[in-house]
Amino acid sequence: MNHAIILDIETIQTQRDDVAAYIAATVKPPATYKKPESIAAWHKEDGPQAIADAVAKTGLDGAFGQVVCIGYDLHDTGEPDAIYGLDERDVLTRFNAALDTIPRAMHNATTVVGHNVSGFDLRFLWQRYVVNGIRPHAIINAAAQAKSWDVKIYDTMTQFAGYGNRISLDKLCLALSIPSPKGDMDGSMVNQAVKDGRLLEVVEYCKRDVMATREIYRRMTFKDADQMRLVA
Repeated sequence: MNHAIILDIETIQTQRDDVAAYIAATVKPPATYKKPESIAAWHKEDGPQAIADAVAKTGLDGAFGQVVCIGYDLHDTGEPDAIYGLDERDVLTRFNAALDTIPRAMHNATTVVGHNVSGFDLRFLWQRYVVNGIRPHAIINAAAQAKSWDVKIYDTMTQFAGYGNRISLDKLCLALSIPSPKGDMDGSMVNQAVKDGRLLEVVEYCKRDVMATREIYRRMTFKDADQMRLVA
């Protein structure tokens, strides 16, 4: 039986001025704007917001965004742990150390579980390790390179909705009668919360996502039912 790690990350937009400048330079007015005065007016009135929106999207881009929190449960039970901070290199290094507590003999039998973990979390994490010049832990490296149907990954979104389809964590919780983890925060609010100095709120939100994902995983794999049969 594979050992399961429940994983969720929270990310923010780029904190690098050179990247923000690069993004800003790529933002252009709509192609329908032809007259110089119309283009100038767009740059003055709509350009700043268009640039801000484009920079905000780097929070979903592992090339430029930043990991501020990694929520995880290494044992599929109990209170999730979280590693967080604004020093991304420190966050990634400490997560490697946490994964080092898993015996090496279990690495090949470890499954990384998450909601859209194959489409976002694992790829983003792996990219940030590379950008920061830190070797990803063997477990993360193997899972990030695996296909979404590989035993090294259990993506609750893909498993439930089917390959290429989507279902939100909140909607899946509702379908399975599991309490929603969202509360007063969702992923779109993370960047502003961190900017406002409310990182600890983001951490709690991330940990709630881990707990919800863990319950979904247990339901979808009928783990609790199997344990009840063993007790009986």
